[in-house]
Amino acid sequence: MEIDIISFGKISEFIKNQRVDITGISDTDALKIYLEKTFPEISQMKYKLALNENLIQQNTQISGNDLVAIMPPFSGG
Repeated sequence: MEIDIISFGKISEFIKNQRVDITGISDTDALKIYLEKTFPEISQMKYKLALNENLIQQNTQISGNDLVAIMPPFSGG
């Protein structure tokens, strides 16, 4: 199964926008573990995930061709 990953801010220095094969990963908790193992730099950073333009607050199922955004903390103004 493949998903598209886009990243923002400081995280984009480590994770470039890409299409990733996530065979064996079915939810956002497993994806976080995969990302932090693949890109150890982000394991020390705070970040949020958005799935198909919806900010994730709890573990969520991932399907093929989903779009996952990885975002550092941000504030409005």
